[in-house]
Amino acid sequence: MNRDVLFICGSLNQTTMMHQIAQRLEGVNAYFTPFFADAPLSILAKSGFLNFTILGGRHRQQTLRYLVAHNLPIDYAGKARSYDLVVTCTDLITQKIVRKTPTVLVQEGIMEPEDWTFILVKYLKLPRYLANTAATGLSDQYEVFCVASEGYRDEFIRKGVKPHKLIVTGIPNFDNVKAYQNNDFPFKGYVLVATSSARETFKPDDRQYFLKQVKQIANGRPIIVKLHPNENHKRALFEIQRLLPEALILSEGNVYEMIANCEVLITQYSTVTFVGLLLGKEVYSYLDVQALKRLLPIQNGGKSAQRIAAICQDLLNKPRLDRQKARHSLRLKPQLSYSRDSG
Repeated sequence: MNRDVLFICGSLNQTTMMHQIAQRLEGVNAYFTPFFADAPLSILAKSGFLNFTILGGRHRQQTLRYLVAHNLPIDYAGKARSYDLVVTCTDLITQKIVRKTPTVLVQEGIMEPEDWTFILVKYLKLPRYLANTAATGLSDQYEVFCVASEGYRDEFIRKGVKPHKLIVTGIPNFDNVKAYQNNDFPFKGYVLVATSSARETFKPDDRQYFLKQVKQIANGRPIIVKLHPNENHKRALFEIQRLLPEALILSEGNVYEMIANCEVLITQYSTVTFVGLLLGKEVYSYLDVQALKRLLPIQNGGKSAQRIAAICQDLLNKPRLDRQKARHSLRLKPQLSYSRDSG
């Protein structure tokens, strides 16, 4: 009898990761859900107060469009059945179904820098989402945490994640960036600016200062600005057109292909910084670029989804244990550790 596996989606990046993993799982019934939360956050999400997060707004709309377009079975919040395994890209919020079901956590991308909110979250046990992705992995509500690289494995251990739960698999969408060089994007040789939705998540962002820096770095070269899907596009357009009237502003399109064709990449806080560094671009960012080089996702020719699916299969093949016992006793077979496999 086939096992039932729930894939919890979120942003479009997270959703496509979940789909790739599901495609490589055999003998299972895969179901998908947009990201969700239990009460009281679910009430706030339904009221529209959390539309700046993956609980609503553009992220949820894009996820639903993707699931419908690919004819994927949807089980909202996993309520229709009992599941044998849950796969998710974030543990900043852990739903009841995650707390009672064996779970595989997959790193979604770049982690935000630690600040004072991270300290409060870690030591005062405040909700992890207050520190955003800096607090990823701290829930311990998973059997395995699949991460991008040895550098990130060391980073998560430093933060307090249990070493035996971490496996370096690489992560889908960022494990074969050379493939993005084969594209139909019509422009080349420009400065690409990838904005972030910092203001929408209540982080400081002096956009005027940032755009002035962009103008200085571009130094007369053509500029393309790719807007973050979850920022206020109307406000962003006004700001960019006022300070960079010559820039081409795009709200849609494959940003990875745009990076492949650019000469210079300028980011704020974005996982796409990884793509620029891996493709050898000149990169400017609010993030510590030198530190990021130690964390770059392994390049394995696009095999990360298969590796994560193998881990899921291994967990499904184990006898079903009590959830609390499973958290402490489940171990993976030695051959499933891919941390030193280059591809």
